[in-house]
Amino acid sequence: MKVLIVFYSAYGHVHKMAEAVAEGVNDVGGGAEAVLRRVPETLSDDILEQMGALEAQKSLSHIPTATVDELTTADAVIFGTPTRFGNMCGQMRQFLDATGPLWFNGSLIGKVGSVFASTATQHGGQESTLLSFHITLLHHGFVVVGLPYSFQGQMRIDEITGGSPYGATTIAGGSGERMPSENELDAARFQGKHVATIAAKLAG
Repeated sequence: MKVLIVFYSAYGHVHKMAEAVAEGVNDVGGGAEAVLRRVPETLSDDILEQMGALEAQKSLSHIPTATVDELTTADAVIFGTPTRFGNMCGQMRQFLDATGPLWFNGSLIGKVGSVFASTATQHGGQESTLLSFHITLLHHGFVVVGLPYSFQGQMRIDEITGGSPYGATTIAGGSGERMPSENELDAARFQGKHVATIAAKLAG
């Protein structure tokens, strides 16, 4: 069973979460396999350098670029995106906008879909990004899966942390100085395992 993890990461935060999601998927066993893919970059190297993101992008070059057609080969797709003004990033939006032919043919109907995200601040649009992303998944006929409250880490009040019933999230800090906490990585692992478990049941 193939679980595709399709993400965009400007500075490495979403990539860290994607790796944790993959750990959760691979934990399921029984042939569940996590496959990491990056969505294509749409910004020039000059712009990435001005953003301070060029080195981080180069460090991800070993991860293959996602193609639209590969979505059809997966039993489940877990998308990861940074937040841009309370919504998914432009790179992810452009990738999804190219899936029109898959929508027309109903190619993704019945597959499991899920989302995780990062924001700069605690209230920077974590939930709005996840929920608005779900709209695209529903148009494609995905079976949308979130992060249930059986992951108790999202109930914590002893530390500032991401995570909601809509999906795992992390807080990057205003300058990207904060990497995902262990609780946030645990949420990502839980989500990966949860998605893979449900996909296996549907496949069975």
